[in-house]
Amino acid sequence: MAQESLRLDTDFFDYALIALYFVFVLGIGYAAKRRVSTSIDFFLSGRSLPAWVTGLAFISANLGAVEIMGMSANGAQFGMATMHYFWIGAVPAMLFLGVVMMPFYYGSGVRSVPEFMRRRFGTGAHLVNALSFALAQILIAGVNLYLLATIVEALLGWDQWVSLVVAALVVLSYTALGGLSAAIYNEVLQFFIIVAALLPLTIVALHKIGGWDGLTDAVSDSPGGSEQMSSWPGLGLTGFDSPFWSVVGIVFGLGFVLSFGYWTTNFVEVQRAMASNSISSARRSPIIGAYPKMFIPFIVVVPGMIAAIIVPEIADFKAGTSSGGDVDYNDAILYLMRDLLPNGMLGVAIAGLIASFMAGMAANISAFNTVFSYDLWQQYIVRNQRDSYYTLIGRLATVAATVLAIGTAAIASSYDNLMDYLQTLFGFFNAPLFATFILGMFWKRMSAAAGWSGLVSGTLAAVLVGILSEDMLGSLSTGALDLTGQGASFVAAGAAFGVDIVVSVLVTLFTRPRAESELTGLVYSLTPKETLTDPDQEHLPWYQSPVKLAGVALVLVIILNLLFI
Repeated sequence: MAQESLRLDTDFFDYALIALYFVFVLGIGYAAKRRVSTSIDFFLSGRSLPAWVTGLAFISANLGAVEIMGMSANGAQFGMATMHYFWIGAVPAMLFLGVVMMPFYYGSGVRSVPEFMRRRFGTGAHLVNALSFALAQILIAGVNLYLLATIVEALLGWDQWVSLVVAALVVLSYTALGGLSAAIYNEVLQFFIIVAALLPLTIVALHKIGGWDGLTDAVSDSPGGSEQMSSWPGLGLTGFDSPFWSVVGIVFGLGFVLSFGYWTTNFVEVQRAMASNSISSARRSPIIGAYPKMFIPFIVVVPGMIAAIIVPEIADFKAGTSSGGDVDYNDAILYLMRDLLPNGMLGVAIAGLIASFMAGMAANISAFNTVFSYDLWQQYIVRNQRDSYYTLIGRLATVAATVLAIGTAAIASSYDNLMDYLQTLFGFFNAPLFATFILGMFWKRMSAAAGWSGLVSGTLAAVLVGILSEDMLGSLSTGALDLTGQGASFVAAGAAFGVDIVVSVLVTLFTRPRAESELTGLVYSLTPKETLTDPDQEHLPWYQSPVKLAGVALVLVIILNLLFI
């Protein structure tokens, strides 16, 4: 990041708004602490929250570095093709989670996704999943922490290591105090602050460039040309030369493997829905989150596109005429704020960015402490202790994860576009998990040995693609395959999914399956249908019926895809 040249021109009023925000954040953490009396309270909010709260927290937990900096960077670099991460790569999977998979998670009473894997496949798959998930959360928390420190550095001019520590301490304070409840209620607050910050920025930026028509004309005359105003075939995004394979990569690699792998099996998101007060609320949580998810790209991607036109540093970087320095696409939204927002609005915008990074990091940390405490510590290290003991372990795990995230933030700083890094992680960890999960849920014959061997082989396949690509793993990549950027992560995810499925099927054919009596509630065909649906579903209004609510959302996202094809 170009922090020597990028300094936000803030005044007392901006600082006052940001300070007020931090007072609210820490106050919520302290208030939530008073409601924590059991480990379920700390890790799953006592399963007591209404659907609208968990639904907004569900989407806010994802409004971290991926959404704000990563997607605005993608918008600056690739244009409208970035919309695929929302309309192809998120909403359909979120609806599937609510309609099909949440009844299994919530109805089985599990405390985490890895625990569901243990019940379905035994300790082998469980241990692999728990360890890989814990590692992924530390790495992704480092991304959010790095960007949070970047804001503090640009705001106050502190050295980056000081900014990292200060930013980490704030997130640590409220997460360790109030557990998941503190994280969720802060995420709801942060959702509204993020929208309040980015919506005015988008309106001002569009006015500056001459509205949508002005944006279209300016993009057409810029590097990348008019194709950046079209979402298909997305050649720039995937890095493929063939339009056909670019579409296949987006639909299969992103839209199916990466998207379903992330949204349906990633405990960071699922944990929010599992904190709901009923199975109906749990099912509606991701579906409610899908509605704002459709429209968030208009206040994230579009500002990035405008930044690549009107911000001289980003425009020069995109054109390849930059005079030097450390400017990259991740700076796009910061420079846009610097150039367009007056004091006061700048304070709100900075608070919104800080809120987004804190929401993302807190989501990673709260999911990590649950998996570490329940799935690793309690399952394999110290069993049969008092409930308060595991709550204490969760708080200590929160501290440890925050310290480790400070270290992994250095990895994130080496990427010009953080979406490349994040999609690499998702390909390694989420794609093989989705393959194992979906096969095990719908194929009762799949054995326990197939569960862990499929996960391991799928992950290794993704790593191999990363090594053979040109830049996916930095200096570790050999360039043997002509794969670059996010297209390489789509191929890695597809390889992980395919290899996992093949290995799982082959291993299953030579190993013994579990007794059907042990799989009730874990396999679709062996679970009574009445346990997967709401008793009064047919009589609920459409906005309370998960299936009807999902149907409306699906129609809307199809319309959006057609409008911006």
